Amino acid sequence: MIKFGKGVVKLRISILILAFLLLIPSGIGYVNTRVNYDILSYLPGEIETMKGQDLLLDEFGTGAFSFVVVEGMEDKDVEKVADQIKDIKHVKSVIWYGSVADFSIPKEALPDDVYEFFNNKEADSQLMAVLYDDAMSADGTMEAVEQMNQLMEDKCFVSGMTSVNNDIKKVSENEAVIYVLIAVVLSLIVLSLTMDSVVVPFLFLLSIGMAIVYNLGSNVFLGQISFVTKALAAVLQLGVTMDYSIFLWHSYEEQQERFNGDKERAMAHAISNTITSVVGSSITTVAGFLALCFMSFTLGRDLGIVMAKGVVFGVIGCVTILPSLILVFDKAVEKTKHRVILPDAGKIAGWVTRHSAVFLVVFLIVLVPAIYGYTHTDVYYDLTGTLPDTFASKVANDKLTEQYHMGATHMILTKSSLSEKDSMNMIDEIKKLDGVKLAVSLDSVLGPNIPQEMVPENIKDIFISGDYQMMLVSSEYATASDEVNKQCDEINKIIKKYDDSAMLIGEAPCTKDLIEITDKDFKRVSAVSIGVIFLIIALVFKSISLPIILVAVIEFAIFINMGIPAYTGTVLPFIASIVIGTIQLGATVDYAILMTNKYKKNRYNGMEKKEAITDALGKSTQSVIVSALSFFAATFGVGMYSNIDMISSLCILMARGAIVSMFVVVFILPSMFMIFDRIICASSAGFKVKNK
Repeated sequence: MIKFGKGVVKLRISILILAFLLLIPSGIGYVNTRVNYDILSYLPGEIETMKGQDLLLDEFGTGAFSFVVVEGMEDKDVEKVADQIKDIKHVKSVIWYGSVADFSIPKEALPDDVYEFFNNKEADSQLMAVLYDDAMSADGTMEAVEQMNQLMEDKCFVSGMTSVNNDIKKVSENEAVIYVLIAVVLSLIVLSLTMDSVVVPFLFLLSIGMAIVYNLGSNVFLGQISFVTKALAAVLQLGVTMDYSIFLWHSYEEQQERFNGDKERAMAHAISNTITSVVGSSITTVAGFLALCFMSFTLGRDLGIVMAKGVVFGVIGCVTILPSLILVFDKAVEKTKHRVILPDAGKIAGWVTRHSAVFLVVFLIVLVPAIYGYTHTDVYYDLTGTLPDTFASKVANDKLTEQYHMGATHMILTKSSLSEKDSMNMIDEIKKLDGVKLAVSLDSVLGPNIPQEMVPENIKDIFISGDYQMMLVSSEYATASDEVNKQCDEINKIIKKYDDSAMLIGEAPCTKDLIEITDKDFKRVSAVSIGVIFLIIALVFKSISLPIILVAVIEFAIFINMGIPAYTGTVLPFIASIVIGTIQLGATVDYAILMTNKYKKNRYNGMEKKEAITDALGKSTQSVIVSALSFFAATFGVGMYSNIDMISSLCILMARGAIVSMFVVVFILPSMFMIFDRIICASSAGFKVKNK
């Protein structure tokens, strides 16, 4: 590795020129990477609800729909608005009571439930169903929603998941830059307190920033990334890879003392040492992120691949770009040197080892409520309910609920050859279910009072296409509620009785699948991440006992972090319960590995148990605190600022997890070493005193 270090030092100018040139294609790649705002689209394609969504788009040319509440308008004005909406690109059709039966048929001729579905006299409002010719989160569909919102802002309210996705898109695009600014400013504050030069923190952030741009730019090869990944990637990469830069700087300062101020030689050796140490510790972080790829819900794979790439780019930047920057700006670095403001926390090492029994008791006492909280934290799956009240989609959804008592809307796809009798019987059975507000097929809309020949062809085309016909079911129950999930099960039983190939699709059935799939994903990802990191630690330390101790200590920190919401009454987004444990384990197990390496070296060099552990803790505490504070700084501010609860919750959990892991590693891990030292030495290679 020393040859590589010497090569970097020699070619530092060329490296920087190449690094800045690579920002150009990376920037182009970043701009051209599509962002997906539809969480439900990450469900596995082989499940029935997703197959039904594809079938709906292929057969009916409809991939999404919205309900539009129109207030304070006469019928003729509603008709004008409907015509204007029809003219918007990607709007396939508009259904309202006038289009269902045409003005030649009086309102009273419509079935009562159909008329009441579209009209609310008390609120002086009418309802429209707008169907789109593309998928729910397609760019064209969201652009159509935006135009509808602008059409009549004070009288036209567009609800539904497409409207929600459109609001999330606008907010995340506006906030993305602010996320990075907040993370950079807070990281600068932490680095200013912990570094001994004013310029060095800026070099750190420049090097990491370039690695972030490379990572985000390379996402273009993935085709698209989720808005969650886009929002978290930069701040998470900043927090996770800051350790590597700090390690290089400290190693560089040590090597300068060793080589009497020969900075080029010192940097070459610092690079060599950093590669040896950082590559080993980064493997656990990469493994933690790649464990997310084992999720059936492919949002995990999306986030896992991007963040694993980010760690790799961070390591490469740390041993190439950062050393080059430090050497090129050497004069500025030297001129701005100052005393480290943060006090030396290593002095607590002796006190911790003397009270190891106390901390073990604390561990056992806290473990029980931590596990209880961890297993009793509530999660939510309905994204619409957590949006700010000012969002257009939230206003529209609230009006839909208040004026029409509507929650979820389901679609049923059956064979078009289904007899009129079976179709009517199916709808009648569904109508009798609790919480069903309206269930309609073309046959039930016509009823006995309207001849089929009087129905406009465009309305027939909405309900029947080739071998399939579509039915609509409006529910009073909210998406993701226990009631609507039970209702979906009951509807499925009914439709399969009449047509075993029938499919129930829509937001609520998809969310029901999401709940079932992510519950399995949580168990799978936890097992994979623990297993892989356990194996890596076992191979690195050639130990049977150390993987158990290190993983147990960090899992204890995860139990505390994820258990706190149960006691504060905080409900977390479902994705948090799956990914946070894996991210916290992969990102903060490095703290434990750092201390373990020093403890191992001390025992190998002949130190007694207490002396070895005290020295390892004393030399590690500062680094652990700086690493944890850097991770905290990169994520906490974003969590407090973001208006998207999924982003906010994830960042706050990551920030708190870094601090909890820091305390656990500083206070609990040394106590474990004190108690299990004999077992560790007997079951691990490299702990026995070397031959003199």
